[in-house]
Amino acid sequence: MSDKNLLFTSGAIAGRLLRFALPVLGALFLQSLYGAVDLLVVGQFGEAADVSAVATGSMMMQTVTFIIAGLSMGTTIQMGQALGAGQNKKAADIVGTSVIFFALLALAVTVLMVFATRPFARIMQTPAEALGKTLSYVHICSAGTIFITGYNMLGSLFRGMGDSKTPLFTVLVATAVNILADLLFVAVFRMAAAGAAIATVLAQAVSVVFCLCIIRKKGLPFAVSRTNIRWDGTLVALVCRTGVPISLQDELVTISFLVIAAIINRLGLVASAGVGVAERVCAFIMLVPSAFSQSLSAFVAQNVGAGKYGRANKALLYAILASLACGLVMGSAAFFCGDRLSALFSNDAAVVQASHSYLKAYAIDTLLVSFLFCFIGYFNGCGKTTFVMAQGIAGAFLVRIPVSYAMSRTANPTLFRIGLATPCSTLVQIVLCVAALALGVAAKPFWSERSERKNGAQAELRT
Repeated sequence: MSDKNLLFTSGAIAGRLLRFALPVLGALFLQSLYGAVDLLVVGQFGEAADVSAVATGSMMMQTVTFIIAGLSMGTTIQMGQALGAGQNKKAADIVGTSVIFFALLALAVTVLMVFATRPFARIMQTPAEALGKTLSYVHICSAGTIFITGYNMLGSLFRGMGDSKTPLFTVLVATAVNILADLLFVAVFRMAAAGAAIATVLAQAVSVVFCLCIIRKKGLPFAVSRTNIRWDGTLVALVCRTGVPISLQDELVTISFLVIAAIINRLGLVASAGVGVAERVCAFIMLVPSAFSQSLSAFVAQNVGAGKYGRANKALLYAILASLACGLVMGSAAFFCGDRLSALFSNDAAVVQASHSYLKAYAIDTLLVSFLFCFIGYFNGCGKTTFVMAQGIAGAFLVRIPVSYAMSRTANPTLFRIGLATPCSTLVQIVLCVAALALGVAAKPFWSERSERKNGAQAELRT
């Protein structure tokens, strides 16, 4: 791999950003398909209790995945800044240290999930009909934590180097394996939720092996030897200082959605299954802003490392415009065609109707996250992950949960009204991000760049 082809510090900003974002979008689409296949197949060949089990169990596993993915962003950002600054030796040391750190993390998470699953399910107010199947799903998926960790760590390395194509190919293989395994274990062997969990673990294992084979064949854009694979407390602290706020923010935001799910679970099995289906549809609706968020983190990190703040600022503007254009289309689809989209995941008319009601609220949020997710990617790339954590927690616990609870206590509560808590939270977070940009919390205030150019031009005229 060539350093020149991977670095974002030169060339057309919009073109480089879009070429990087498209494979990220493709990978996210496949990841969403990867997760949706479980629910889709179970919805067609199982019962409402199976759908609820997979939906609730998936939320639990997402909680684990978000912890790992958030920490891995610390590797992406630190390595990206090191490469942008031309510090290849430091980048290699970050890779080696991350291998040791994430291996230990996987072991700790696996042990934790063995003991935490049942209490977690009860906290989630899992319907009694789905409790046993939910426990089975989570216990089987927990066995694959090492593969979840391995994939996220390897993906973070590639994105930090500016390579978004390799993770795409890896997820493509994993998705194909997951689809075939789901059909085998769920449709043929009728193993329902347990079969979906086995298919998920198998696909994750294949993805990690495939990713390692690519690294072995292509190599990395900098030399990495066994001497780099060691525990370096300083680098671990550096990665954690960046990654822990992202991980904590993602985790607390996920917990807020779990609290909302628990609130909705109290409304009954149909509401629980309906929200589970809606969340699967939303995973696809949110793909474009999510892709730009991840892409901006890597793009901005390299340019901040190189001291090119103007390129980072322009990349944010381009990302918002592209994301908003797609958000208009996806939001319209969710609002007007949500019932048809939901029917892909369930053949129960009541569940489909409940899902569409929830999706109408998410349609509003689709437009707002076009701004918010890009802001988050930008601030992460600048290394201002503590601010990202703060605004995420504020939106989740000061707005989303209180509004959801208040709506659930109204007379004849609907999933649409409960779902409105999400766009309310997003709007508040956008205001916080705009204020942070104006105050120069990230790299440099936008006006400071214009002022520097103006002063520079005036100085040239005077000379």
